[in-house]
Amino acid sequence: MIFSKRTKFSVGLASAVICSLLMTGGCAPPGGKKVKLEAELEKQAPKAAAAEPVRLALKFTPGDSTTYKITTQAEKNVKWEGSSLSKANFKDGSTGNRVEMTFTQQIQSVDDKGNAIAKITIEGLKYLYMIKDNPVLDFDSFREKDRNNPLAKLIGQSYTIEIAPAGKVIKVVDVKQAQAAVKGNRTALELLSFDAIKKRHETLALPDSDKNQLRTGDNWSSIKSFSFGLMGPKSYEKIYTLKEIKNLDNQQIAVVEMNAIPTSEMAEQLYKEQATSDLIKMFDNTETYTGWLKLDLTTGKVKKWLEELRSEWVILDPSTKQQNDSRPTALKIGVTRLSSLEKID
Repeated sequence: MIFSKRTKFSVGLASAVICSLLMTGGCAPPGGKKVKLEAELEKQAPKAAAAEPVRLALKFTPGDSTTYKITTQAEKNVKWEGSSLSKANFKDGSTGNRVEMTFTQQIQSVDDKGNAIAKITIEGLKYLYMIKDNPVLDFDSFREKDRNNPLAKLIGQSYTIEIAPAGKVIKVVDVKQAQAAVKGNRTALELLSFDAIKKRHETLALPDSDKNQLRTGDNWSSIKSFSFGLMGPKSYEKIYTLKEIKNLDNQQIAVVEMNAIPTSEMAEQLYKEQATSDLIKMFDNTETYTGWLKLDLTTGKVKKWLEELRSEWVILDPSTKQQNDSRPTALKIGVTRLSSLEKID
């Protein structure tokens, strides 16, 4: 779904079309009896039974172990386009990070509400941090030359979380031992912070527990907010729809699609946290925020999940017109926010 700040939607009133049937007295329209009979039969015909609802939720079994790969990306890029002398004093580039973590989730216990205590063990890590296209940190635990990197101490470390069937992390139970193993390494400690762990292991594409009995075509929603620095904060309503239920290899797979729209909800709170300058009003903004989920209803495990936001702000350089450049110069600021989860085995 694509949105544009300057796009205007017009709502037109549908015109009522009235057809008058002129008949001579005592004459019925051709096929009138047949139409009437079909209408009566349609009323009497039994309605097709609605599909049984399915429960969209995670399932946990004590002792069960599953390996996943989680990927997160937060990137901002700035680019000049066109021919302008001002570009000579400006450098394009991308800044941000991309993290890929492979981990094993072992269920230690499950309570009567279905909440599970899960032990998370880090099996692999890729971490890339760029500033204006220059890699400041490029770590891959699978590369031989990175085995002595301080981040390599994260491999094999474990922590414990409590997670609900709706995919939310209730709390981080214990992470002290893992934090002690990487003491002094700021990047590693950030990856083991309570906030980072919660964001990493929450699957927010699932409905609340009291609303998880759904049929194909049903939908639910949630609010997500982002801060874009100088471009200001923004909130979105993420609308999820259960598109279909597939039967693959004796497994029921629920396919969910997500499309988001900007919303003013939480706007006041965001404004208090970060006031947006008048600069943003000069830009034209386009964005897409979509996602999908494949949930194995048989095992209650996520097979794949992805959500991606791409937003771009564009402003023309006013000096271009004065210089009579053949091409107008534009400043483009792009932002990407991505989260994905994939079951490895």
